[in-house]
Amino acid sequence: MTLAHYAQRAENFRNSTRDHDVSQNINALLRHIEATLPFRILDFGCGPGRDLAAFRTLGHTAIGLEGSPEFVAMARADSGCEVWQQSFLALDLPAAHFDGIFANASLFHVPSVELPRVLRELHATLKPRGVLFSSNPRGENHEGWVKGRYGAWHDLAAWHSYLTSAGFEELEHYYRPTGLPREQQPWLASVWRKT
Repeated sequence: MTLAHYAQRAENFRNSTRDHDVSQNINALLRHIEATLPFRILDFGCGPGRDLAAFRTLGHTAIGLEGSPEFVAMARADSGCEVWQQSFLALDLPAAHFDGIFANASLFHVPSVELPRVLRELHATLKPRGVLFSSNPRGENHEGWVKGRYGAWHDLAAWHSYLTSAGFEELEHYYRPTGLPREQQPWLASVWRKT
């Protein structure tokens, strides 16, 4: 149902998010990667491809992963990057392949019961000491259907527990948008290293 929701609104979603500035998030991922340039990046839940194009412009090898066929087509056309059509709940990822994973506003769609397995699969597809970035809407550890999409809203303590249990160590976290009181910062961004 979540994929169907996005499929019905693909063009509107692309237009409404095209100009979102996520450079803070992109920089948070890139500054922690220790590999030799160019980095190999997986854009997990790449949507219509805005961030794929940004990584490519910066000179990196970016591959998108997306469940929505409509977004896959847009991302391929708009970014010129390779895009894999895969469900978050049925991943088929190569082992130790990526220097970094950019999961911007995507992992919150994974139900909590499935999250440990998905995080272990992301851990496995990272190279040694690879880096995972995530940004999710935060909450008080509740989940369910909202306006046709499934979401899980974790607080920092719960998110930390999920990631460390999957074999990651925290490098940093912050709330977005910057410069506002915490109650006006709905997004929790965090960066993790594969241990």
